[in-house]
Formats: sequence, structure tokens, C-alpha cells
Amino acid sequence: MKQTILAKRYAKAIFTVGQEQDKHEAYNEVLQGIALLYKDTPEVSDALTNPLYPMDVKEKVMIGMVKSMEVDSVMGNFLNLLVQKKRAEILPEIAEYYKTMLDELKNISHGNVISAVELSDELKKNVQIVLEKLTGKKVELTTSVDPSILGGVIAKVGDLVLDGSIKTQLAGLKDSIKGRE
Repeated sequence: MKQTILAKRYAKAIFTVGQEQDKHEAYNEVLQGIALLYKDTPEVSDALTNPLYPMDVKEKVMIGMVKSMEVDSVMGNFLNLLVQKKRAEILPEIAEYYKTMLDELKNISHGNVISAVELSDELKKNVQIVLEKLTGKKVELTTSVDPSILGGVIAKVGDLVLDGSIKTQLAGLKDSIKGRE
């Protein structure tokens, strides 16, 4: 179960501290690393969140992780606090919200472009430039292929959706013809 409100609060707290100490980039690396560890190694998540393990074992696991990652004392205390408060299960969500806040600070948006065929690097760059002009932010694009759109592209950045797919255009034409009958 996602605990969005809690994750946002913890992310905001450590982000604020990171900004004050000018370590927000380093903290992001630590949080993203732990989130990746949770994803790739379920044993880590289990060791930190399983209610069958005593608290001192969970704390020792986190202390070991903190030492091996050479984390500063503030971030180490933050991670230990999450274990003590039984909030270690939301670490990946905290990392996600932290990254979002860091991207906002850097004026970066994430976009997705769906096309019927694989886009060339030059075309990806052109789409990125157009989206950056429209949003006024630096855009990091991910691309995917969906042959069902027939042709054209669908670009999404935040709330902005630009649908230039042939499928949508044909649907609009169909509705237009039906309206005339």
C-alpha cells in the first residue's frame, strides 16, 4: 500500500536539510541507490521491513548499509530513523518524491513520446527542443513504440499532451462524418 503523504513529508524534510547543507545531490544519489537496492534485492527490503525480525537486527542492517555507502551522519540518522519508526518500507517512495523535488529545483520535466515506429536520434532531439520551448523547462524524454497509433506521435510532459497520431485524426474525422448524417 502506498503511503504517499508520509513519503512526501519525509522526502520534503530530508530535501530541506540537503538544501541547507548543499548536499541535495548527494542525498539524491543515496536515496536512488537504496530504492534500486530495494527493487533489485528483495532481501534488503525484507530485512528492513519484515515484522518477524527484531528491531535491533533491522537497525544493524541499516547501519551496515549506511557504513558501506559512506553516507554522512545526517542522512545516516535519517535512514536509521525510518527503520526505528517502522517506515523503511516507504524508502522507494521517498526517493521518488525526492527526485521530483530535485528536478523541480533544476527546472527539469520528464516527458514521454509514443510513436508508431522507432524515432531517429535527430527526430528525438527536435521533439525535445519543441517540448522545451513549450514548457519552458529542460525536458528529459523517454520514447516508446505503439504501432496502434498508425503514424505521428503522442508527446506527454506533465499535464501537456500533444496528440498528433493518425489514429486520433481518423477518430476525429469519423466523428465529423457521423455528425453530418
